[in-house]
Formats: sequence, C-alpha cells, structure tokens
Amino acid sequence: MKELKIIACIKQVPDPEGPASAFEVDAEAKKVVPVGISPVINPFDENALEAALQIKDNARAKVIALSMIEKSVTPVLRKALAVGADEIIVLQDERFRDLDSYSTAYVISSAIKKVGEYDLILVGRQAADWNFGQVGPLISEFLQIPCVSVAQKVRVEDGKVVGEKLKRRGYEIVRASMPALITVSSEIGDLRYASVNRLKDARQRPVTVWNSADLEIDPCRLEARKIYRLLPSPSKERQCVFIEGEFPHEKGENLALKLRQDKVI
Repeated sequence: MKELKIIACIKQVPDPEGPASAFEVDAEAKKVVPVGISPVINPFDENALEAALQIKDNARAKVIALSMIEKSVTPVLRKALAVGADEIIVLQDERFRDLDSYSTAYVISSAIKKVGEYDLILVGRQAADWNFGQVGPLISEFLQIPCVSVAQKVRVEDGKVVGEKLKRRGYEIVRASMPALITVSSEIGDLRYASVNRLKDARQRPVTVWNSADLEIDPCRLEARKIYRLLPSPSKERQCVFIEGEFPHEKGENLALKLRQDKVI
C-alpha cells in the first residue's frame, strides 16, 4: 500500500477553558478580547489531528499540520510536531486577519493545492472561538472533493475513507473515494500527550511559512468577517450586603433568607 498523505487543519484560538472574567467586550470593534489567556489549538482540531495520527498508527502515512495565522508562529502550533505530525505549514500574512469563512476556506484550499497530491483532509467540526462550522465543507467545495461531516470515527479501508457520521440517533457509516475531506467531532477522542523530549525536539524542527504571495492569493477575494449587530459590554455593577446576626447560625439563616429573596435559591 502506498504512503497516505493526510493534511490536518488546525487553528489557534484563545483557551476556551479560560475564566469568563478574562474576556472583555470591545463594543466599538465588535469583538471579544481575551486578556491574559494563553492560546491553544482549537479542541476540535486537536480531535482531527488525533484522527490523522490514529490512521498513521495503523498504516504508512505522512501527516501535515496546516494552520492559518496573521502573526508570528507560536510554540502552540509546534505541539502538532511534538505529538507526531511529520510537517507543519503555517499560512502567515496580515491579509489573513479576521477573514470570513469563505475567504478562510479559499486561502486554505490554495495552500492545499500548493502542497500537491494528498489523500485525506481532516478538520475539526467547528472552531471554539466563532463556532461557525463552515470552513471544512467550504474547503471541499473549493477542491471539488467529497465531504463527510461530523464523524466520530475515521479509518481507511481498501483505498477508501470510512467515516462514522453522527446522526440524531446513532451514526451512519459513509464510504468515500479519496481524496476526501472529513470534519471530525470530539467523540473521536482527545489528542495524545507529547513527551518532554518530543516537546523539546519540536522547538528545533523547521516550520514552512507561506504568505499570500506564495499562494498567489487574489486580494479581491479576501473579505473580512463582518458583525452587523451591536455587541454591548455587559454591566459589571456589584452590590455588597452585610448579613447581620448575633450568632453564626442566625447569620446562616439570614443569608439563606436573603438568597431566597433575591431568587438565587
């Protein structure tokens, strides 16, 4: 069997596990700004990367991690190399800032065409920041290849990709000719851990960086994401109330009454 070439698309996002208090609303710019939160690989894209590595565990395969950012490469993306990806390609350009789903898919599909021959593209079902879930299917449209969405398992059999597509009740087994694109759901499992030695090694390994000129991107086809509704900053008014009582049990009773009056309990 020939060596499979698998492309796993990964996105860098603010850590969705960060506390709500660390996110601030910029009403004028109509965006939520994370403060003091480290970036991570989108959890659903980690599932896609894990799916690629599982296929590599059972067959001859090369895994290429592909990511689009507007700033410099961060150690976060090198995690893909540490867990087992063979190569990482970063699409980096100021023109890639805040693109809508269609433009993002256009840029990524242009990069995939530049990669050359491939067998399988794996992407997360959605991103943890905007949750649109549109980029994966749009990439398949640009490349004119089959798309299987929301798969809980992915495997390669007899030259075809087999995905267990989640349904409202149970799942549906779908077989598609390759090349194909699969959007992967969290049911496939968490991304494996990387050893300390592999993390250190990943810091030294080269990263391929392509900009809009390398991809021959038409700037006229790049559209920024637009938000039409107002995004008001939530009120942060606070009120301090002292609970009175001569004895601890009285204070506890008064606190319970106050919480009931305020419909907290």
